[in-house]
Amino acid sequence: MDTVVLASHNKGKIHEFQVVLKEWIETVLPLPAGIEIPETADSFHGNACLKATTAAQRLGQWAIADDSGLAVHALQGAPGIYSARYGATDHERIARLLNELDGVSDRRAEFICVIALARPDGTIAVTTEGRCHGEILCTPQGSGGFGYDPIFWVPSQQRTFAQLSTAEKQQISHRGQALQQLRTYFAQQFRQTP
Repeated sequence: MDTVVLASHNKGKIHEFQVVLKEWIETVLPLPAGIEIPETADSFHGNACLKATTAAQRLGQWAIADDSGLAVHALQGAPGIYSARYGATDHERIARLLNELDGVSDRRAEFICVIALARPDGTIAVTTEGRCHGEILCTPQGSGGFGYDPIFWVPSQQRTFAQLSTAEKQQISHRGQALQQLRTYFAQQFRQTP
């Protein structure tokens, strides 16, 4: 496959997909400037499919999209699909979440990522999903990562996402898992070893 459009303007995400999928995709292009695709579905799966389908149909090319966020058990899955809109900044989002969990003993949470690959006609070829289980700390720890990383404790690592190296995080993260499943899909399609 020569070219795929990633339904995103995020340069870091585009680079990550390019590196992970380079064996099968020559070029991962960003969504062209001026094109915005509202996330109007009610699930990560729905938003990923909506963005991939819309980008593919509008551009007549293969397209990939992802949607991800943090789901906290005690908050019935919130902030969920609204994770990025839970506040204006990372600091505000973390403060709001910690305030809502004040006095709550059940701190279980999971990061979820769904990736969708759409054909040029907009039909979905495959979706993948990754989940990373953890707990929400009462105070941030670590200076790496972004978003909710400083308060997301991963018991198997005994560290927060913000305390892991980029390579360590990619191995266990929700996006890393979903991308690995996408690699497996491409390997099967192209009959190569992932």
